[in-house]
Amino acid sequence: MSEPRTSPEVCGMGHSMKRKEDPRFIRGKGNYVDDIQLPGMLHMDIVRSPFAHAKIKSIDASKALKIPGVLAVITGETLAKYNLHWMPTLMSDTQMVLPTEKVMYQAQEVAAVIATDRYIAADGVEAVEVDYEPLPVVVDPVKALDPGAPVLRTDKKDKKDNRIFHWQAGDRAATDKAFAEADVVVAQDMYIPRIHVASIETCGCVADFDRVTGKLTVYMTTQAPHAVRTVFALVAGHVGLSEEKIRIISPDIGGGFGGKVPVYPGYVIAVAASVVIGKPVKWVEDRMENLQADSFARDYHIHAELAAKKDGTMTALRIKTLADHGYTDAAANPSKFPAGLFSICTGSYALKHAFAEVDGVYTNKPPGGIAYRCSFRVTEAVHCIERVTDVLAQELKMDPAELRLKNFIPPEKFPWKSALGWEYDSGNYPAALHKAMEIVGYEALRKEQAEKRARGELMGIGISSFTEIVGAGPSKQFDILGLKMFDSCELRIHPTGKALARFGTKSQGQGHETTYAQIIAEELGIPAAQVQVEEGDTDTAPYGLGTYASRSTPTAGAAGSLAARKVREKAKQIAAHLLECSPDDLVWEPGKFSVKGAPSRSKTIQEIALAAYTNHPQGMEAGLEAVSYYDPPNLTFPFGSYIAVVDIDRGTGQVKVRRFVAVDDCGNIINPMIVDGQIHGGLAMGLAPALLEEISYDDEGNITGGSFMDYLLPTAVETPSWETAKTVTPSPHHPFGAKGVGESATVGAPPAIANAVVDALAHLGVRHVEIPITPEKVWRLLKEKGLAE
Repeated sequence: MSEPRTSPEVCGMGHSMKRKEDPRFIRGKGNYVDDIQLPGMLHMDIVRSPFAHAKIKSIDASKALKIPGVLAVITGETLAKYNLHWMPTLMSDTQMVLPTEKVMYQAQEVAAVIATDRYIAADGVEAVEVDYEPLPVVVDPVKALDPGAPVLRTDKKDKKDNRIFHWQAGDRAATDKAFAEADVVVAQDMYIPRIHVASIETCGCVADFDRVTGKLTVYMTTQAPHAVRTVFALVAGHVGLSEEKIRIISPDIGGGFGGKVPVYPGYVIAVAASVVIGKPVKWVEDRMENLQADSFARDYHIHAELAAKKDGTMTALRIKTLADHGYTDAAANPSKFPAGLFSICTGSYALKHAFAEVDGVYTNKPPGGIAYRCSFRVTEAVHCIERVTDVLAQELKMDPAELRLKNFIPPEKFPWKSALGWEYDSGNYPAALHKAMEIVGYEALRKEQAEKRARGELMGIGISSFTEIVGAGPSKQFDILGLKMFDSCELRIHPTGKALARFGTKSQGQGHETTYAQIIAEELGIPAAQVQVEEGDTDTAPYGLGTYASRSTPTAGAAGSLAARKVREKAKQIAAHLLECSPDDLVWEPGKFSVKGAPSRSKTIQEIALAAYTNHPQGMEAGLEAVSYYDPPNLTFPFGSYIAVVDIDRGTGQVKVRRFVAVDDCGNIINPMIVDGQIHGGLAMGLAPALLEEISYDDEGNITGGSFMDYLLPTAVETPSWETAKTVTPSPHHPFGAKGVGESATVGAPPAIANAVVDALAHLGVRHVEIPITPEKVWRLLKEKGLAE
C-alpha cells in the first residue's frame, strides 16, 4: 500500500506549496536556532508516516534524488549500517531514530531528506514513495492490556504484553482495612487527556561536524544541554563521537515547558547527516510536526477512592491508574520513579493511609509522559486528589472549603511524613486558603450563588488547595540515566570586582539571568548589574541536569548561593590579611568586611577582589572563584490555594471564568515580578487543559488536535484577569529558604476550574465532568437535565 499524497487538510503531513512563503516557515529574527546561518549549511526535512501501525515494505527515494538540490535520503537502513537506528530514552527504554521494519504511530519519522534549501528538502519529502502494509492498531491502554491484544514492542526479546511497568507505593493492607472501616467511601473515574506544550518555538537543531578536528557542535532547542551531550555520546560513541568531542549550545529558547528535555530523532538524524556529509545540517520542525510527533504530557486514566468518617475526617486514599506512554517510555522522570512523583497524590491532607498503583502501557501513539510544566506527574496527582475531595464534599453535603480546612496537615506538624513516603519540609495550608477566601469574598459569593440558582442561573465556585514537590533532586533518590540530579554553579570574581557566573541549567524565559544575579548580589554585595550569568554551552558551563520541574532556583540557585559563600570565605581570609587582623575579628555586611568595634577599618568586596590577584596572603592560591555542585538534602514543597468563580451560559454551554484568585507559597521570594510572571503564565497554561486543550486519536490512530485549527490555545479573550497573592513559609533546608514556583499555577489551576464547573451543576446531580470542559460537553449535560436554552 503506497503512502497517500496527503494534504495539510487531511492529516497535517503534507508539504504542498512550500515554494511560496509558507507561514509555517516564517519566524522572527533573534538568537534562536532557526536564525543560525553557517557557511555551506544544508537543510533537512522528514518523511512521516500517515499510519499509526504499519510494516514498511519499501522506500523508493529515486524520484526525490532526481530533484536538483536534493543531496541524500536517509532511511533506517542507512543508520542501521552504523548501529544508529535506535537510541535510549531518558527512562532507559529504547526509541527508533528511523524505522527499519515498521512504524508505530502516525507522524513517526520514516526517512530524512537533505537538500541545499529548506523548500527543496520539502519537495524531496513529497517525492519519497513509501509502501506500507497496515497492522492492527492499539490506541486504548485498557485494550492494550487485554490478553489477546497484539504485542507492539516486538523488538524487545520475549516481550509478551504491552505493560511497561507496574509501580506502587503505600501500605495496601492497611489502606484496605481503613476503607473497610470507613463510614463513607466515594469513588471517581477521571481521565486527564493527552496534551502538548505548544511552545512558541518548535524543536530544531543545527548540527555542525568538523572533519578536521573531529568535533561536533550542535545548536539545539534543549532544556538540558549536558544530559543531551551524554545521550549523544552513548548513542554515537562507537563511531567516534565521544563526549569530549561534542559541544551542545542551547541559544535562546522560545519556551520549553518540559517538551524540550527529550532527545528527538530529528536531532540524531541531523547529527548523522552532518557527520556523513561533512557540512552543517539544519532541521527545524514545522508546527504540525511539533504537535503531532513530539513527546506528549498527561494521558492518565485514574480510578480514585477516598474514605472518611461521617464528620468529614479523611482516613484513606486508594488510586489505580493506567498511564498511556505511547510506543515508548520517553518520559524524563527520575529513574527510580517510573510514574514520576505521582505519589504526592495525598496532597495537602493528613491522611493516615494511602495506596497508589500505576501501570505504564504501550500504545500506537507518539511517546508520552513528559513533565509539561509540572514536576513529573504532579499535575495528574493534584487533579486527582482535588477532584475526589470535592466529590467527598458533595457526598457529605459539606462546604468544600470547610472539608479542606478540617483535613489539612496542621502547620505545627511539619516536617510531615506522608502516607506514601514523602517528607514535606514545611507548610501552612490553612493560611493560604483563608487568604484566598478573604480576597475572593467567599461567603458573599456563596450567597450570590444561592440567589442565582433560585433564578435558574448557573454559577460555580471551585477550590484547589495543592501541594507541589519540586527541586529534583537528592542524589540518593534522583537520577536520569544514572546521572544524579544535582546542579551547579561556577563563579568567578574578576580583579575589578565584577562577576561571571555559569550554571548547569538553561532558561527558556524564566528570568535566570535576573534571579541568579540577584542571588549572588545578595550573598556578596556585588551589584546585580555587574554579575554576568551564562548557561547553555557545554564547553563553558559546569555539568548540570538542566531546567525543568521547577528545579532551577531550588538546585542551581542554591549552588550559586553556596559558590558565593565559598568565595566570601576566601575573601574573608584576604580581608584579614589586608586589615592585619584575625579572620575571627571580621564582621560581614553586604559588600564589605570590617573589623569588630572599628567599622571604619574595612575592605569592600571590590578591594578584596583586586587583592586576590595582586596582594593575596603568601601561600594562598591567587584568584577569587569557586564551584558548587549542590545536592539537596530533600525536595521542596511549595503550595497554594486557588479559587475560581465561573458562570455558565445555558444557551451555549460556554464556561466563563469570572474571577480567579491564586494564593501561592514558594518560600522566600527573590524577585516578586518574576514570580508573578511565572504564576500568570502558569495560570494561563492551567486554564488551557481545563477548558480547551486535548489531543485524541480515533480507532485507527489518526490524530485529532494536530494543528492549531483544532488544538485550541487560550487567547487574551478567554484568559481572565488573574488575582494573585502570597504567603511565605521558608524551606528549612534550602540555603536561602526558597522553594520553586514556575509550575505551581499549571498544577493548581485545572482542578480549581473543574471543581467550579461541577459546583455550578451539582444541584442538578452532576458529580464530575472530564477536562477539557468544552461548551459542547456542558451543553449536552444541560440538555440531558432539561436546562439547555
